[in-house]
Amino acid sequence: MKGICILGATGSIGVSTLDVVARHADHYRVVALTANNNVEVLYQQCLTHHPEYVVVAAEDKADAFREKIAASPVADIKVLAGADALQQVATLDQVDSVMAAIVGAAGLLPTLAAAKAGKTVLLANKEALVMSGDIFMQAVKESGAHLLPIDSEHNAIFQCMPGGYVAGSNAKQARRILLTASGGPFRTTPIEALDDVTPEQAVAHPKWDMGRKISVDSATMMNKGLELIEACLLFTMSPDDIQVVIHKQSIIHSMVDYVDGSVLAQMGNPDMRIPIAHAMAWPDRFDSGVEPLNIFDVKQMDFEEPDLQRFPCLRLAYEAIKAGGIMPTVLNAANEIAVDAFLHERIRFTEIANIIENTMSQFSADKADSLEQVLRADQQARDAAERLIETLVV
Repeated sequence: MKGICILGATGSIGVSTLDVVARHADHYRVVALTANNNVEVLYQQCLTHHPEYVVVAAEDKADAFREKIAASPVADIKVLAGADALQQVATLDQVDSVMAAIVGAAGLLPTLAAAKAGKTVLLANKEALVMSGDIFMQAVKESGAHLLPIDSEHNAIFQCMPGGYVAGSNAKQARRILLTASGGPFRTTPIEALDDVTPEQAVAHPKWDMGRKISVDSATMMNKGLELIEACLLFTMSPDDIQVVIHKQSIIHSMVDYVDGSVLAQMGNPDMRIPIAHAMAWPDRFDSGVEPLNIFDVKQMDFEEPDLQRFPCLRLAYEAIKAGGIMPTVLNAANEIAVDAFLHERIRFTEIANIIENTMSQFSADKADSLEQVLRADQQARDAAERLIETLVV
């Protein structure tokens, strides 16, 4: 029995993880669940999975949640609150695996804490790796932690690597990664119409069920840009050796091109339980609960290069990883601020990329030698992006 801590239990990845856990109760037991605001879903998860600990990150909701748990059939659950508690539960002795599914920069510190503690880190939070880069990978190496990617694309790449491959190492026979993308909801929308895109349109992803922030990232293809940066670190590849490929059917989740001309692809129905189950069972496999892919239903698969005029956020991600240093941190911070502003109708959809680019122009690619430096750059970039947004009128 392995103990699992799920950081971000009430989001789509957390819910899917608990679905897989329930199918394999003989393999996993839930030690800790965490949530930010969605305490009603968290309460139901407590009743079903009976964790030892829960963390309510929003401290103003914690007291009420404690009272609710105290009066429930699971009154022995320990309720913690605040950001520090996230790191506490991620490093508990009884925790073997940590599902890092908190969206955004908020997931950095608990995910890094899990890596430093030598846990098996199931990495669904791409921002943690984008922000801290070499610091995170060094923590994994020094602690002996296992790092298993959960993003469907990175999990696909991992599955296509040679047997015994370890994340962070170089597969010398692999010469190129083909990182697939659905293209989001605006793949064919006239560029001149993107100014008028609403938040509701942007979060309506054609293939994946994701949270609002990640759905907007998919619409701008910043999601793919962050995945590009993550892939460079996970697989020790140059950005010039990673090609983004739009594949609207989302059947092939990514490919690895080898020096002998072979291209290996991982395929499956678009359901996050597949990569979650793969990582949880690794190096073995078990049932994910997903219907098998019927290849005869696919009929055809299309591939195209992304238009960087339509998706300037992808261009900015390439620029950030090539610049190195703190630039990926700045990119991510500015994007989080800009996406939040768009979702609150403070800026237009097309202004997301403008905010990010103008924020990046205010920084130089200083080395990211310490966590303190990364966190300082993150805050400075957020402040700079917010100042830019305040000058705009929707």
